Amino acid sequence: AKMAAAAASELLTGWCLFGLALLAILVFCWVYVRKYQSRRESEVISTITAIFALAVALISSALLPVDIFLVSYMKNQNGTFKEWADANVSRQIEDTVLYGYYTLYSIILFCVFLWIPFVYFYYEEKEEDDGNTCSQVKTALKYTLGFITVCAVLLLIGAFVPLDIPNKKNSTEWEKVKLLFEEFGSSHGLTALSFSISSLTVIGMLAAITYTAYGMSALPLNLIKGTTSAAYERLENTEDIEEVEQHLLRIKSKCRDGRPLSSRDRRAVQQLEERLRTLRRRERHLESIEKSWWTKFCEAIRPLKIVWGVFFIIVALLFTVSLFLSNLDKAMHSTGFDSGFIILGTNLTNPLNMLLPVLQTVFPLDYVLITTIVMYFIFTSMAGIRNMGIWFFWIRLYKIRRGKTQPQALLFLCMILLLIVLHTSYMIYSLAPQYVMYGSQKYLVQSSKLLNYYPVNWNQLAFVCSGLIGTAFLSDQCIVTRTYLFLHKFWFFSAAYYFGNWAFIAVFVIGLIVSCCKGKKSVIEGEVDEDDSDTSDDELSVYY
Repeated sequence: AKMAAAAASELLTGWCLFGLALLAILVFCWVYVRKYQSRRESEVISTITAIFALAVALISSALLPVDIFLVSYMKNQNGTFKEWADANVSRQIEDTVLYGYYTLYSIILFCVFLWIPFVYFYYEEKEEDDGNTCSQVKTALKYTLGFITVCAVLLLIGAFVPLDIPNKKNSTEWEKVKLLFEEFGSSHGLTALSFSISSLTVIGMLAAITYTAYGMSALPLNLIKGTTSAAYERLENTEDIEEVEQHLLRIKSKCRDGRPLSSRDRRAVQQLEERLRTLRRRERHLESIEKSWWTKFCEAIRPLKIVWGVFFIIVALLFTVSLFLSNLDKAMHSTGFDSGFIILGTNLTNPLNMLLPVLQTVFPLDYVLITTIVMYFIFTSMAGIRNMGIWFFWIRLYKIRRGKTQPQALLFLCMILLLIVLHTSYMIYSLAPQYVMYGSQKYLVQSSKLLNYYPVNWNQLAFVCSGLIGTAFLSDQCIVTRTYLFLHKFWFFSAAYYFGNWAFIAVFVIGLIVSCCKGKKSVIEGEVDEDDSDTSDDELSVYY
């Protein structure tokens, strides 16, 4: 009874913490979306969609630490299962985590292939045609049908393509079809969902290479270098205004005697007037920033920003060095391309692999580190998207600007973050494969079978679960995380992730060099563009 009460108390505490974390995530998503969305073009449906999709991305990123914690929590440090963690309870916990993956990954598929595309095309039709709502919904559904078709094709491929091809040459066509349905039924749809999620994860890998790798270098260095002084920029801007005005006067003086301006001069006058409007908008922004209390507060916490920048760059270097050593280990000791560069055990250690076992001795420092890395990955992705904007190859589609971001851009931002979150789990697995597979689990040696493989100290019976030991000898004592099952259903996806890790490292190094060579950012970086209207300055007081 006491054990049941203690377990119930722990469960209640866990649910309370989960509720508080969920509330904090929703509040953050609401503040983030409201901070960047355009007040003049905001729509209720796009706002709700962006907040929900961003919340799903952040909640999904918490799956990995929770999964690792649960498989580790069922065992003691000496390798034995806890009294309450019998076979049925362990199976229930595994099923609960698996259902959590089913739910969140299904929601991600729903958002990526149905909800976000529908809202995006609905808003596009609303901008082009102010007709009735029925025609807008029909047009949006027509375009969304293409995304639904792609999702259906991915699910069908994952569901009915067998992972193990039978060797029987004399099997009939009906037996082959029967085998497909038997595999689908035995996996309970796991393979179909895994294939669809892995396909999206490859796209998320490309987004991570583009945005996250750059954000990991740009965010820390921007915090360290800071921005230019608003007063100094305002002085330079005033000089530019005077120079443009004088140039305009010189051109217009040519027509004082009644002669019309040439076409070349008229084009120059038009360009100079547009340039003058932009400079005057910059003047208003700089004046507002110079007088704002937020600027004074940022100047006061400037030393704290430098400390955070140094901390972030250390984390980025730790992450990159660990990823490089892990990939190098796979290149030298993995089972090859045909297996997706799967590696059994660790031959070349890396800083993160060395740090996690040390932190495991003090609960819950290892989970804090994993959660920190996951959240750091998410926030650097946000920083990379914010700094670069949203691109389609060499064409810039949208800019992410405070208070001026279009609803379509916010929807793209949330979809990209959803895809990057899917890739986060594999990135963490690349850094610490043994830890992601088994957490801090240990097992007991019950026979002398391992004596031929390891020099065993028989007074110490507890061994850390690893890829080789867990699969070859004691799979019943080492519980694999559900994350690992989703990651390695298909070898060709693992091979793509392996080469993607090398590309990620290369982009990070290039981004770090570029960020070091660049000077300080403008205090109104990205806030004023030539295509802005004068009415866009009406909301300055909201931010400055």
